[in-house]
Amino acid sequence: AMILFNKYKDFLLCIISDIEFEREGKIDKYAGKKFIQYVKSHILNLPIILQSSDNKNKELADKLGIFYINKNSETLLSDIKKYLNYYLGFGDFIFRNKAGEQIGVAKTLKEFEQALHTIPDETFYLHATENQFSIWLMARGEIQLAKILNPIRISSLENIAESRKLILDTIKKYKEEKKKGKILEFDEVEKIDEKNIVTYSSGSLGGKGRGLAFINTLIYNFEFPELSNKINIRTPKTVIIGTDEFDAFIQNNKIYDKILGSNISYDFIKQQFVNGSLSKKLENKLSIFLDQINTPIAIRSSSLSEDSFTQPFAGVFHTYIIPNSSKSKMLILKKLMQTIKLVFASVFSKEANAYFKAVHHKVEEEKMAVVLQELVGQRFGDYYYPHISGIACSYNYYPISHMKPDEGFANIALGLGTYVVDGMNSFRFSPKYPNIDMFTTKDLINSTQVKYYAVDCSNNDIDYSDSGELASLALLDIDKAEKHGSLKHCVSVYDPQNDRIIPGLSAKGPRILNFADILKYEHVPLAKTIQVLLNSIKEALGSPVEIEFALDLTNSENNLPTFYLLQIKPVVENRTQVNFNIDDLNKSKLLLYSKSSLGNGQVSDIMDIIYIDKTKFNKMKTREMVNEIEYLNNMMIKEDKHYILIGPGRWGTRDQFLGIPVIWAQISNAKIIIETSLANFPLDASLGSHFFHNITSMNIGYFSVHDSSTEEFINWERLYRQNPIQETKYFKHIRFDKPLTVFMNGKEKKSAIFEN
Repeated sequence: AMILFNKYKDFLLCIISDIEFEREGKIDKYAGKKFIQYVKSHILNLPIILQSSDNKNKELADKLGIFYINKNSETLLSDIKKYLNYYLGFGDFIFRNKAGEQIGVAKTLKEFEQALHTIPDETFYLHATENQFSIWLMARGEIQLAKILNPIRISSLENIAESRKLILDTIKKYKEEKKKGKILEFDEVEKIDEKNIVTYSSGSLGGKGRGLAFINTLIYNFEFPELSNKINIRTPKTVIIGTDEFDAFIQNNKIYDKILGSNISYDFIKQQFVNGSLSKKLENKLSIFLDQINTPIAIRSSSLSEDSFTQPFAGVFHTYIIPNSSKSKMLILKKLMQTIKLVFASVFSKEANAYFKAVHHKVEEEKMAVVLQELVGQRFGDYYYPHISGIACSYNYYPISHMKPDEGFANIALGLGTYVVDGMNSFRFSPKYPNIDMFTTKDLINSTQVKYYAVDCSNNDIDYSDSGELASLALLDIDKAEKHGSLKHCVSVYDPQNDRIIPGLSAKGPRILNFADILKYEHVPLAKTIQVLLNSIKEALGSPVEIEFALDLTNSENNLPTFYLLQIKPVVENRTQVNFNIDDLNKSKLLLYSKSSLGNGQVSDIMDIIYIDKTKFNKMKTREMVNEIEYLNNMMIKEDKHYILIGPGRWGTRDQFLGIPVIWAQISNAKIIIETSLANFPLDASLGSHFFHNITSMNIGYFSVHDSSTEEFINWERLYRQNPIQETKYFKHIRFDKPLTVFMNGKEKKSAIFEN
């Protein structure tokens, strides 16, 4: 008994003891007494029952101040039950006066806390001196709170007010700590903060919502000792509208009756959604939400399938940002409700339908939750943006030097993360080796970020239905950020006279965003933070992961900068492996060979290639090329044929000067996508973009071929010899008599295409 008591004394509810025990081979008639005295010397008011068949021991029990039960009593079980209910807190907490009369009942911790505010001093004193508060809490599983309250002693009625305040403050603090990292319903919170996620509607949280819930649990329940006292790790203030609101919206507004049909345009569908009404309950909650949030707000999709382990649906559905800088909350509420309805409508968009078809998913099976997040950043005049945004992946598809694939990579940029995920020029580095220069000085100058996205807060009255996702964003020149003072730790200057790069803004010359002060000189432990989080999340999910984040360099909480984790998604792996040796292949039959490729397996059912005519390519006309490839892709969809797509620069970037700015739906029937460089048109693959994420998740072959390489090549001569079956201003569509064979070795990152 002594061993068990010493081991578990912090968790004990009660002691039930006999009086006589054998000790050291002999009966000790006072063993129970000695044990009880020992217990009381450690825990003064722990409920104790002395059981004995000798009623003489009742007098001893009275002297010890404990309860006595005769073991031979006919009502033994009833007596024990009555004691346990009365003294141990099983069941409701019954507040009594000095005469033992019931004056109140608490069934929950909330009711218990409310009663403590109002019960008479006498009642408070009686229960507190018997330690019944902590005993009841212990019995209900509130062990940590019970342990905190247990040592609190009340010596007299005179200090009741002070003791009452201490206990109530302790309960309040405990409840706030308990909420950290939890998903709470609207009724459970008075104020939205960064420590928890609040739901405004029942139903599923959707893929992004599930990821955010996991992030919150991770941040507030795990310690990162290597990062403590260096950086804050947080999530933005977040509210999730569960999928039940989407179902109710569709049903109450009879949406399916209005949008079903073969020739219904997406513009018409959007209008039907915008004309519909959200529930009054949600509208009231959104009004309260806006009373607490004064920064721009991101309205993000969170469908059931989004960010799943099988198909990520990255960037397929829509995201909107509203400035929320007007004094007119009614106008902001109107825009907030409009964008929520537009996120609902994006389930039926052209991009979504193309994706559904590709992965054999029915639109009727999809449901949409919506995530509302406070936008991370700072206000600079009419503009709002974070110092740094980016993505990081736990698997590096293109490691260099002594880097390993499992060590991951990151892409960062000044301003909003839209710049990175849309495949525009951002800075790429290894979180494990942030000091290693992955690019030559020439490459850095040619590929450095020269523009950035910010929220334009000067206009709040935007029609998002007509203007689209980027309606509230401005694409600004970097010199604007320099005037704002936000470049200080992000930029270096190129010194052409000495052909060197100087960190900071102390010298004159072209600006290069290489974030040297942060990555090389650790002004902020960004690389270490990314590395720690990637490893922790990867271990928890059991698969490679990608995260989206933002960094606020402004010292706020604890005088530290803050790293905001915005989203996580699993990276889909394909372990199929095909081994081949280039020397064993018939060189005369080879159409392409790449040493920088993604994808695994063998494809043997493609006869079509659509490629850009090199002689007609003009980097100033890439937007015209989008319409042509969309037309050709639609023709391939009608014929139910896959094809190989070849073009210069990045596919899927929003920067028309880096490549062809298609969206995934416009090339959805391509089974192999090839990016190549041309003379005076360099190639930097689209790593980290939503476009790239969807390509790799569906195991679409994704090859890079550099025209300057002595080993990689595209047999352009053979392509031009093939008579085109269709030709546009910039593209040629050719078809071979026999299916081509594509070998993809993902492990060695080499691929080949040849004729049979």
